[in-house]
Amino acid sequence: MSLLPYASLTHRRKAYRAGDVVLLSSQTASNSASIAFTSDITSTYGEYIFRFYNIHPETDNTHFQFQASADGGSNYNLSVVTTYFQSYHTEADDAATMSYVASQDHVGTSYFALNHTVGADNDQSVAGELHLFNPASTTYAKQFHSRTIGNASSDYANEGFVGGYFNTTSAIDAVSFKEASGNINGTIKMWGVK
Repeated sequence: MSLLPYASLTHRRKAYRAGDVVLLSSQTASNSASIAFTSDITSTYGEYIFRFYNIHPETDNTHFQFQASADGGSNYNLSVVTTYFQSYHTEADDAATMSYVASQDHVGTSYFALNHTVGADNDQSVAGELHLFNPASTTYAKQFHSRTIGNASSDYANEGFVGGYFNTTSAIDAVSFKEASGNINGTIKMWGVK
């Protein structure tokens, strides 16, 4: 049996067979307002994986954010509940910790942070992934979790762990990523998982 060369950051123990994970879309932003996926999120797949490559903000000390839509991307304002914790280590090697970050928890309908205080220096960016489960369900809330690593504006490695759910029984059919302030650069790829 052939295995797909894919090792998920958050599913290290799970091996996917070739064909189980299908690349559906790849989008690259260059000083854009957002990166949105407004097609291919259907009942065909029970899980969607979004991977982030060199997500670079135009504005220093901002947050890389996420929201979803139930109307094809006309509005990104679904009710969401999240929790956030982080680990970090400074370049100066003078501080390191893992902690719950209550200030980044979110209950509401606005965009919310997947990684915060991201720097805009030329060599600073965010990478990682987000898993969205069963978005086409019209019975259950839609769970997700994300793990990212970024270069913070104060020069430290900042790993963000976010989990939560969209508190709606409407089917999610579009998602959007952007910076809390200013434009976004980088590539996001979307896979469907059978």
